[in-house]
Amino acid sequence: MIRMIVHRLLIGIFVMWGAASLIFLIVRAAPGDPATVLLGPDADPGQIDRLRVSLGLDRPLGAQYLSYLGDVSRLDFGESHRLGRPAMDAVLDRLPATIDLTLTATAIAVTVGLALGLLAGARPGGPLDRAVSACTIALQSFPTFWIGIMLVLVFSLGLRLLPSSGVGTPQHLVLPAVTLSFPFIAIIARLTRTSVVEAMREEYVQTALAKGLTARQVLLGHVLRNSLIPVVTVVGVQIGALVGGAVIVENVFAWPGLGSLVVDAVANRDYAVVQGVTLLIAGIVVVLNLVADLLIAQLDPRIRMGAV
Repeated sequence: MIRMIVHRLLIGIFVMWGAASLIFLIVRAAPGDPATVLLGPDADPGQIDRLRVSLGLDRPLGAQYLSYLGDVSRLDFGESHRLGRPAMDAVLDRLPATIDLTLTATAIAVTVGLALGLLAGARPGGPLDRAVSACTIALQSFPTFWIGIMLVLVFSLGLRLLPSSGVGTPQHLVLPAVTLSFPFIAIIARLTRTSVVEAMREEYVQTALAKGLTARQVLLGHVLRNSLIPVVTVVGVQIGALVGGAVIVENVFAWPGLGSLVVDAVANRDYAVVQGVTLLIAGIVVVLNLVADLLIAQLDPRIRMGAV
């Protein structure tokens, strides 16, 4: 187990370095000069040059990269000249709202997805299985922003049951969390359904039924545990994708999380904030993958993580 943790941490360091390098190159390859954006098109050329020097943009790209890696290794993500404060402080202020949204969406997706997958996998080929398969295909086909707009039209403007935007009450969280969870529900439901169908063919299931256990007892007591292994794996990966997908959902529902912050930062060439958000999300993904590996080891002791 210790060997597995050390191995995953070393991989995590490499992933963080890759993410830091990639975002450094991407933001600098984007068209537009940050100094000009900050000062406006009517700024004096001398003012623009001085700001470029202050931002370190006058130095060669290689020197900027080495300085950037050195700062990141010290957990110094720079100053946001647009906001007038450290970039990571601005990111951490918005992080709780995104975490609330992501965790709520994950809870909805896992609960609904597992239930649908169990129901479909228990009777493969039946009407319920076909209905669940059709629903999961539809959930993965529709764009997330379109789902959000349709939910607003129906539940906010039409039925007036839920607020369409903002934050402050649990009701404000319902529509964005449900919107974000829909594609995730489809993934978990399809994966659970496949795992259940395979598990139902195993000899231990037939033995349990022969001993007099009901189909429900076998499904919940034996099949579900083994079916959770691939689900835990995909949840660890998909939560990181949910944080990234929250960028779109947060802008649709005016949710004050990382989404609106990073969109504004990109529009204003705020390198420090964009880099801070990206590295934070990469760190979250690395940690969640490690947690997923540990959970899988608990679910199935036969798995020897040290050999991975």
